[in-house]
Amino acid sequence: MVDVPCFVGIDVAKAQLDIALRPTGERWAVPNDPHGCGTLVEQLQAVHPALIVLEATGGLERPVTAALAAAGFPVVVVNPRQARDFARATGQLAKTDALDARALAHFADVIRPTPRPLPDAQTQELRARLGRRQQLVGMRTAEQNRLAGTSGRLQTDIAAHIAWLNERLATLDDDIETLLRASPLWRENDDLLQSAPGIGPVCARTLVLELPELGTLNRQQIAALVGVAPLNCDSGTLRGRRTIWGGRAHVRTVLYMGTLVATRYNPRIKAFYERLLAAGKVKKVALTACMHKFLTILNAMLKHRTPWQAQAVQG
Repeated sequence: MVDVPCFVGIDVAKAQLDIALRPTGERWAVPNDPHGCGTLVEQLQAVHPALIVLEATGGLERPVTAALAAAGFPVVVVNPRQARDFARATGQLAKTDALDARALAHFADVIRPTPRPLPDAQTQELRARLGRRQQLVGMRTAEQNRLAGTSGRLQTDIAAHIAWLNERLATLDDDIETLLRASPLWRENDDLLQSAPGIGPVCARTLVLELPELGTLNRQQIAALVGVAPLNCDSGTLRGRRTIWGGRAHVRTVLYMGTLVATRYNPRIKAFYERLLAAGKVKKVALTACMHKFLTILNAMLKHRTPWQAQAVQG
């Protein structure tokens, strides 16, 4: 008898975890709490899963993912859109927690995504602080927009809140800086990235923490991972417009701002941008191309451990 590999799909909700096995079709649920995660680990040890797949669920999946990884199980957290598109492709239009768990088990069996090592506790802590910083910046922007349309006592209240947010942001930036500079590798990568005109502290920290693959992939792979690679849309004799989509949205956002600065103050990117505009490219297309080129250069800098001033590699 040849052992049939077992694939597990777990749908994560705030209150409970729905589990489905493939090919047996067995399904059950446990509470999404430390006790439930411990029970799940014990239950899965009996079936020796070949692969476990969960969806990213706004952080709710982190405790169970950590528990499964600590127990030595191969775990993959996938993009919810990818999993949902797969379910629709198989004809599953209805959506319940139990059906989602079964679809994830089917996804694990057919697609077999490669498990990746989970970030260590320090990386998770820094990413959480970086995410909190993003939230605070969003709050400050919203309050600044409200400030322009109010007067009197409300204006005073909003101004006080903006001042508090600025204070919290300054404290958070200091904490991130302290933690990041404590690691020799992170410190070196941060210094290399900030040597490039246009890359400031926020952009460099985001690239270091949210894009750890930078410097380890080739230029096509890193561009696709961030979502700045032009994708074809052709069919027969039709040649559609190339567009970018997907990838890591937050990384792409900070790279956009860094590239925008680079088109003014980075001689190399500025010359490339102006050459594209002179060739008739619209500004948004030219800026996207500059993002792609800038990312390629940054990737080469980390790969070859070369700062911007002495940087001579192309990819």
